[in-house]
Amino acid sequence: MKLPGTAHEAAGLLRRREVSSLELTEAYLARVGALDERIGAFLALDPDGARRAAGAADERLASGRAEALTGIPWACKDVISTQGLETTAGSRILKGYLPPFDATVAARLRAAGAVMLGKTNCDEFAMGSSNENSAYGPVHNPADLSRVPGGSSGGSAAAVASEMALFALGTDTGGSVRQPASLCGVVGLRPSYGRVSRYGVVAFSSSQDQVGPLTWDVHDCALVLNAIAGDDPLDSTTMDFSGEDFARELGQGIEGMRFGVPKEYVVTGTEPAVEAAIRSAVQEVERLGGTIEEVSLPLTDIALAVYYVISPAECSANLARYDGVRYGPRIVGTDAIETYRLTRGAGFGPEVKRRIMLGTYALSAGYYDAYYKKAQQVRTLIKKEFDAVLQRVDFLLTPTSPTVAFPLGAKTADPLAMYLSDVDTLPVNIAGLPAISLPCGLSRGLPIGLQIIGRAFDEARLLRVAYAYEQATPHHMWRPALEGARV
Repeated sequence: MKLPGTAHEAAGLLRRREVSSLELTEAYLARVGALDERIGAFLALDPDGARRAAGAADERLASGRAEALTGIPWACKDVISTQGLETTAGSRILKGYLPPFDATVAARLRAAGAVMLGKTNCDEFAMGSSNENSAYGPVHNPADLSRVPGGSSGGSAAAVASEMALFALGTDTGGSVRQPASLCGVVGLRPSYGRVSRYGVVAFSSSQDQVGPLTWDVHDCALVLNAIAGDDPLDSTTMDFSGEDFARELGQGIEGMRFGVPKEYVVTGTEPAVEAAIRSAVQEVERLGGTIEEVSLPLTDIALAVYYVISPAECSANLARYDGVRYGPRIVGTDAIETYRLTRGAGFGPEVKRRIMLGTYALSAGYYDAYYKKAQQVRTLIKKEFDAVLQRVDFLLTPTSPTVAFPLGAKTADPLAMYLSDVDTLPVNIAGLPAISLPCGLSRGLPIGLQIIGRAFDEARLLRVAYAYEQATPHHMWRPALEGARV
């Protein structure tokens, strides 16, 4: 069968009974079988569970009880707990772990009748910018299989970009939804901190982690956010905005809105084609009725340093629980300390070990005030700087990534070069703001992403702006030319 282009298109087919959820699910399972050996987007499939969910969805559709995502096949990043289905966070230390519960976001999609196909590959514990840090092998970019898909949610981005799922969930701690969305040519949203529950998400940096959707278009992004957002008593950081519809402003236009272009976001190393695509996107926003002005966010230059103190420190604390006692493989030593050392030595990969050591050092006696405390103080200044600029303008327009997808292996020997891949995205996480990446062009056949940053909890207007730009340009119609892809 010809696969639908978007989730909302598929929902229309399901409601008109032109296709059943079971037929749709079988088509996507077949496509995964045909493509994923080359791409490596999935770590675990659940075909029997997907078929059961699709059958239940068809019953809901027949009875008129369907919701927007009922019957829609989707993919779940492997840091999100799923009851009875292996959740490894891309790490050997969690190999074989079967969560006894669903994360809140997974439970909400299950309740909405969405059909989960399986778990997607990711950088280990969501630590990486290329999806090469997974203990189970890298993910390949569907636009060019010799290149990275971005990280850490590379498997989710690649699953959507290769049309192996109609949408996917990722997590974004420093850009891990938006950067792979940019490199794979799809839409990726990082909601405001507190908009979506983190309960059941394997923690990396608890003050910055956020779950977000990866989709083919902005409309789908709004539908997924509708399903997963909202207050959760199991996550005290969530805010209660009951009944908010993030699709309500789509199609209303952007005339009269004010847009800032931060001069610090075209960093050294930004590819000329990326810079040109962003300039063109800014011109298109102006043509649509937005007013443009250059703004300055001078603390952007030190955001990378702040992030790489705070996130490793929080990672050091969060990953202390992985000791081989409660879950995951265990290597038994002569005593408890040796058991911990052997288990963690074999279970954690090099990048995770690097960040644990950095974080433990930053939190250690004599260094806490100089590093972690100081980074938190500067974080407050960065947040205030964003708030001040976003009083003058409604939104910020920036590149999502300074480069297009780079070759596999190109940056693995240089951690700093890899960290710089997120230089345009991680300030948003430090400030807790919402931001979206959407396609704005190609360079040598590789996608380029435009990032739009909004005020905290202003996702409905952010999606409105993204939708206006998307519908005025052809970039969202691009699909990778995967030979023999149609099934």
